[in-house]
Amino acid sequence: MGHVLVTGATGGIGVALVGALVEAGHRVTAVGRGVGRLDVPGIEADLAEPGTLAGAMGALEDAGELEDLTALVHCAAISPVAAVADADAEMWQRILAVNVASAAELTRLALPALRRSRGHVIFVNAAPGTTGVPRWSAFVGSKAALRELADSLREEEAASGVRVTTVYPGATATDLLGEVRAAFGRPYDPEACIRPETLAAMIVWVLGAPADAYPAELSVLPSPR
Repeated sequence: MGHVLVTGATGGIGVALVGALVEAGHRVTAVGRGVGRLDVPGIEADLAEPGTLAGAMGALEDAGELEDLTALVHCAAISPVAAVADADAEMWQRILAVNVASAAELTRLALPALRRSRGHVIFVNAAPGTTGVPRWSAFVGSKAALRELADSLREEEAASGVRVTTVYPGATATDLLGEVRAAFGRPYDPEACIRPETLAAMIVWVLGAPADAYPAELSVLPSPR
């Protein structure tokens, strides 16, 4: 088992993922705000300020905590609902910073260790086929950029042995999804959604893929009712 860095570890998917990783025997370090309330080591960092992440990662490196890093999983995301006419520059900047720029910066900082371990980067994206959603352009645009980040990284790091996977989860039963559905005026039924623990188990499965193959993309859907 390895050492996995997880962003968004205090969210609905992140909490489930941390638990699943620990249960599978991985060592986990959480990155983000409020990580002190978790039962795993963490570094406090504001993902809305990607320029500050080098300092946080530097502290980990100085302590020798990156030597055995084998994976980086980006779960962190924010998803405000706002029409283009109502989304100001500050909103766009914050969404792009948290959802894309921080993922790119943490990946950049972790790459030396991941190259050594021939490790794995996993990006948790939006639901399969999410595109052109009215009142959600900033979020959807950030996830399109995250997909491009993953696809470019996969090609760039193939020679280093680094694996890159994008996970596209359908509706997952989290408080955040409930808030988004409410903002859209749509019903939210957790029983019709993927359980966070189920999605977490699938991400752990991706990390355990055999040496000769792995999924570059994984779409996860709720089972038909």
